Amino acid sequence: MNNPSLAQRLLEWVNDPSYRPSKPRAIQRELKLSDDEYRELRRTIKSLVKAGLLEFGSNHLVYAPKAATSPVQRTGPTKEIALSEALSPEAARLETSSRGDDSSISSQPISSPPISNDSTSSKSKRESNRIVGIFRRSFSEAYGFVEVPRGTGIAMPDVFIPPSCTKNAMDGDTVAVRVRDRDRRGKVEGEIVEVVARARREFTGTFLNENGKSFVWIDGAKLDSPVEVGDIRGLPLETNDKVIVEMVRYPDDFHPGEAVILKVLGSLKNPAVDTLAVIHQYGLPEEFPNEVIEDARAQADRFNEDVIPPERRDLTAVPTLTIDPVDARDFDDAISLSRNEKGNWELLVHIADVAFFVPVGTKLDDEAQKRGNSVYLPDRVIPMLPETISNHLASLQPDRRRLAKTVHMEYSPDGVLLHNEVYNSVIRNAHRFNYEQIDQYLENREPWKERLAPAIFDLVANMHALAMVLRSNRKRDGSIELTIPEVKIDLDRLGKVKGAHVVAYTESHQIIEEFMLAANQAVAKWLDSLQLPFLRRAHAPPDRLKMRRLTEFMKALGLYTEDMQDRFEIQRVVDSVKGQTTEYAVNFAILKSMSKAVYQCEFERHYALNMSHYCHFTSPIRRYPDLVVHRIVEKLIHGQSAKENPEVLERLGQHCSNTEQTAENAERELVRVKLLHYFDRRVGELLTGIVSGVRSAGLTVRGVEIPVDGLIPVEQLPKDRYHFDRETHTLEGYRSGNRFRLGDELIVRIEKVDLARRQLFFRLEKIVHHSIPSMRNTKHRSKSDDSKSTASKSASRWKKSARRKHRD
Repeated sequence: MNNPSLAQRLLEWVNDPSYRPSKPRAIQRELKLSDDEYRELRRTIKSLVKAGLLEFGSNHLVYAPKAATSPVQRTGPTKEIALSEALSPEAARLETSSRGDDSSISSQPISSPPISNDSTSSKSKRESNRIVGIFRRSFSEAYGFVEVPRGTGIAMPDVFIPPSCTKNAMDGDTVAVRVRDRDRRGKVEGEIVEVVARARREFTGTFLNENGKSFVWIDGAKLDSPVEVGDIRGLPLETNDKVIVEMVRYPDDFHPGEAVILKVLGSLKNPAVDTLAVIHQYGLPEEFPNEVIEDARAQADRFNEDVIPPERRDLTAVPTLTIDPVDARDFDDAISLSRNEKGNWELLVHIADVAFFVPVGTKLDDEAQKRGNSVYLPDRVIPMLPETISNHLASLQPDRRRLAKTVHMEYSPDGVLLHNEVYNSVIRNAHRFNYEQIDQYLENREPWKERLAPAIFDLVANMHALAMVLRSNRKRDGSIELTIPEVKIDLDRLGKVKGAHVVAYTESHQIIEEFMLAANQAVAKWLDSLQLPFLRRAHAPPDRLKMRRLTEFMKALGLYTEDMQDRFEIQRVVDSVKGQTTEYAVNFAILKSMSKAVYQCEFERHYALNMSHYCHFTSPIRRYPDLVVHRIVEKLIHGQSAKENPEVLERLGQHCSNTEQTAENAERELVRVKLLHYFDRRVGELLTGIVSGVRSAGLTVRGVEIPVDGLIPVEQLPKDRYHFDRETHTLEGYRSGNRFRLGDELIVRIEKVDLARRQLFFRLEKIVHHSIPSMRNTKHRSKSDDSKSTASKSASRWKKSARRKHRD
């Protein structure tokens, strides 16, 4: 079953106010499930009825539990309970819990528990501390979180599940959790006591044969051992082939699990098989159904490029350009900019009018909604819309008339927004730039005077001038910007990895970012002024307890800070570590302390941007929430009622947040898999790395030349007895020099690549540079920079010497 889990979708649907009791077949049609998925639907309904989250009525009608008047009331076994019975008053003040790798955080307020005179046995107390929710495993670790789906009547923060308490749950499973007391660091912890319903039965994995027995390592499951597979006679299988299996017995504490092989994808060494395996692992869609392709063609036939509709503003004569990655094919946005007679800036952000090509309720729309977003993998794009629209008719291609929605904004010379409006237009993109070309222009403008029309030459200069003013204003107002490297894979003609690099975030990127933020904010502010419900891009403020822990973390790194709850203090700390070995660790720690930005209808400020009004409007070709906002705007332009159902928007927001998270995980996973293949051909080679994580089990080291994380197990460190200090993120032995902490610069050797388990192991060769605590003032920073520079030169000389010895 694809992500999000069927159980979660079912609960959201049944608990929606508009739901009417229905039979499983009717629910199948409403959820757009296939006949093969119908059997899984029936199993899921029975499991949720058993858990007390659903009820059966006469004629097999499915009902929501009769607990609408009070979230404390139960309708079945005591597996569902309001938070008021599950947590102490102290825990009730905790609004969010730590979320690990890029996962969304619930921030619902918690009420204090009611006073009860009933005497309760210890057994019933244990039972009353149970809740039912969806298990989300961390992307890179074995721990996870359980979140209670919206619509269940329970206000609940995510419950942290330690690695030893996950039972045999897999990502997306509906589980029953026993909530324990809050730990000393403020986390709400629990343990999984039962898997109520499985999210999926099919998995991808790597086949191996040992001593005549066949096994499969399941991709991304963080299992301690492979699952057994049945009779494989007649299958064209070799060790290390990628396969799709169906689980017939899930792993538990007593059995490794058992599965049957459904399909052989091919050899692990084939680059195309990596991509297929990740697509199947995350349940990503592949080819568009024929009826969707036909619908896209029918919508395309409605567009006549040679005719400008009279209701649209003709902007084809206005100088307009696009700036995109060099390999981009779908162009969502274009920019025009000029000064008016008052000396103010007139900024026009043109966004592809995808709503024209994707009418509500069509096959095309249903498929786009189901996908939620495009997925950008290293060697292919899985688009939200068929290429007829996404890469052609809706795309703002150069020298073509294209339909757009234009956000027209007037700014004063110092970047204050004076006026804005949104209207339908027809534009012509006069010049397509890539980011590298704009960077070259900004570095030396003179050569570009002969290559560009005067209007375009001036347009680029004006765009840079205004964007830097808007950027400065945004930072002044407290906008937080973190530096999290984006890794780009370099492929050869055969699709094999030849290297990787960190995408440079330059002023060319900043120009487009500022204009997109401005347009998104302007549209959201307009819709809020009309008091209309719409899909926001919301970012809840971080929890105070987590920010206090973050403050302690920074002090442990030697970074002087008074209180990381102050957004301006976050800005200062981020600026202070730029170019330092601790930069990645500091930025990542701040990111983990933040909540995850999500799509929702309910009002919520965007904490990181420090904006009260914000939505996504500027990428409707690749994001469905943008298309939803476009349709609201379209109704307003035509004077129609644009009030949408908030409950429907809320469900849609959660769906799109889930598909976004799935896409991000798939993209990150495939990048890692391809890099592992690259390193597998380079076992024994040396590289420079920075300690990016410290645990009792060892060190996580991120490569400098090629940014990938590998593990140095504590057993591979110099012989010693090591103590892990959680507060200072230090692993220290008793012998002199055996001390490791975040930001240390090391030289490591590629020791082992486990392709089946997708793990990379390093061996420590030399400590180049210890991260030095400092107050981060100018004097200390200069000294640190000099030390880092000397250390890097020393590392380079040492590696050359070590390579010669290794070859000898």
